[in-house]
Amino acid sequence: MAASFSTSGTHFFPATGRRWGTVISPVKNPLPRPPLLVISAVQAQEKPQQRPAVTKDQQPPNVESSSSRQALPSLQAQPRRSQPSYQEPSVAAAFCNALDDLINNFIDPPLFRPSVDPRHVLSDNWSPVEDLPPTTNCPVIRGAIPACLGGGAYIRNGPNPQHLPRGPHHLFDGDGMLHSLLLPRGGGTAPATLCSRYVHTYKYLLERDAGAPVLPNVFSGFHGPAGIARGAVAAARILTGQMNPAGGVGLANTSLAFFGGRLYALGESDLPYAIRLSGDGDITTLGRCDFKGRVSMGMTAHPKKDPATVGEDVPVFSMNQPSMLHDFAITERFAVFPDIQIVMKPMDMVAGGGSPVGSDRGKIPRLGVLPKYARSEAGMRWFEVPGFNIMHAVNAWEEESPGGDGDGEIVLVAPNVLSVEHALDRMELVHSSVEMVRIDLGSGAVSRTPLSAENLDFGVIHPGYVGRKNRFAYLGAGNPMPKISGVRKLDFSLCGRGDCVVATRDFGPGCFGGEPFFVPAGGDAAGGGEEDEGYIVSYLHDEGNGESKFIVMDSRSPELDVVAEVLLPSRVPYGFHGLFLSAADIRSQPEKEEMAMAKSLPSLPAIFKCAVATLLLFFAPSISAGSQSSPRPISVIPLSLSISPRQSPTTN
Repeated sequence: MAASFSTSGTHFFPATGRRWGTVISPVKNPLPRPPLLVISAVQAQEKPQQRPAVTKDQQPPNVESSSSRQALPSLQAQPRRSQPSYQEPSVAAAFCNALDDLINNFIDPPLFRPSVDPRHVLSDNWSPVEDLPPTTNCPVIRGAIPACLGGGAYIRNGPNPQHLPRGPHHLFDGDGMLHSLLLPRGGGTAPATLCSRYVHTYKYLLERDAGAPVLPNVFSGFHGPAGIARGAVAAARILTGQMNPAGGVGLANTSLAFFGGRLYALGESDLPYAIRLSGDGDITTLGRCDFKGRVSMGMTAHPKKDPATVGEDVPVFSMNQPSMLHDFAITERFAVFPDIQIVMKPMDMVAGGGSPVGSDRGKIPRLGVLPKYARSEAGMRWFEVPGFNIMHAVNAWEEESPGGDGDGEIVLVAPNVLSVEHALDRMELVHSSVEMVRIDLGSGAVSRTPLSAENLDFGVIHPGYVGRKNRFAYLGAGNPMPKISGVRKLDFSLCGRGDCVVATRDFGPGCFGGEPFFVPAGGDAAGGGEEDEGYIVSYLHDEGNGESKFIVMDSRSPELDVVAEVLLPSRVPYGFHGLFLSAADIRSQPEKEEMAMAKSLPSLPAIFKCAVATLLLFFAPSISAGSQSSPRPISVIPLSLSISPRQSPTTN
């Protein structure tokens, strides 16, 4: 899929090489991201990586894993381009540019769809920022950084458009940018180091050299007849060699994962991108990874780390229709997949002028339970859970059946998205109620208990308890979503006795944060103390004075007291998901990496196959599921990445 920059014509927004400035229109909220529905198992081993230079006609580098390895020069951080040079478009590109202008200005101008109008979507603290090299001008203005966090770094992913959108734009259409804050060694009051860098995806590199958008916006561009027209222009660009979808069409803008000493930026529409955080706090993209050729279509943005299980790929054909499966859960013996009322409906775009992703209120949501040791779909069981639509899972575990008889129960905790019909276009109207769901594997009975009446999502737990029974969770309070106005701590042991919120922190008028991330007191997943002994960290933005901060909260105090506050030298936009790397994690990254140069554009038959495959990804998504049985990593594409920490990944 592609849309190129234009050399002539009138644009709703001018196509220039300049970044966004501040926009002052009201913010509109994003739509849920429609992932492809494929699951696959991947074995991982430790291999070094390195990133070479990439040109417009090249894919981003893939981490080498074949027998023909090529050693490349040491990787250097790329400085911000103040005066980039752009290539003049070819005749074919100029023609496609003119078609894009026609579509964006006359067939589907953003003015007709306010929810994807860039003037509204990219306003206030959603407005993009420039690359920021490491800067130590980050003073601790309140309290002190806890010693156990010292030398570690908080990194958060989020959308940050590289260029001015020329047509409709959705929050999920922005290029991935990582914002990292490296904390002082030993903690205390020494300054921290902030760095903001784009993830160098194929799309980013292609459009950086072009000086304007090239690929169409997937989440806002494919709507009605204009979506069909944009698809035709994208196919023309592929067939004329202007772009290579085999290089990846994703944004890597959703979340991050760390395992085997490597950091990955994730987005469901593409493979993961290997990232390195240097000792001075700089962020570098190493390359696009396909795990030794085992992954080809994309990978989840919500990984799960399972301490002791893995297995074979298991295709699943019992889905009645393609549905949006953004997250999942695991227990010691099972993987749990939600089948919700947000579904893929491409014919609505073709015949009805609507979006290819929408809600189906007549569908009954289900939870699929697949044993990790399964070798076929015969082990999959589906349980109907009417009205239960989840985008994120908090945790799941197994318990004995009441009385000790039967096959036991699966307990799932997740925010249930109410009024799911608004989840795509009017997210500010959506209320998510956290519920505990119990599935009796013997009788098939399903029960549900609400844990809080508040609008809560983006839940996190102690990372050492994933798939195991735990007591506490920390969630962001929407006011409205996706803005986070505070943090709530839930105690699952209070289930059935009223509201389970046991600690509250509100950020104050006009102040909003993001996903709260829990860091155990030990600074890593192992922790070593009580389950809730640790700290909650998040970026915070004050819309009144424009300041951005990093805050550390005591996770055990009744009001989640702020124990440290760092003033940031530049604005950090709102984003999605993040993680914390301990000082040991940062040191565990390989010093030197080997990378393979990306291949040049394929032949015409190969390009045609890529074009067909791209259309199939959009119009005919499929699902298969992976299970696990021994300690090696499993990658669920794009729904999960469940790995064993005892082994390191092989990337390619």
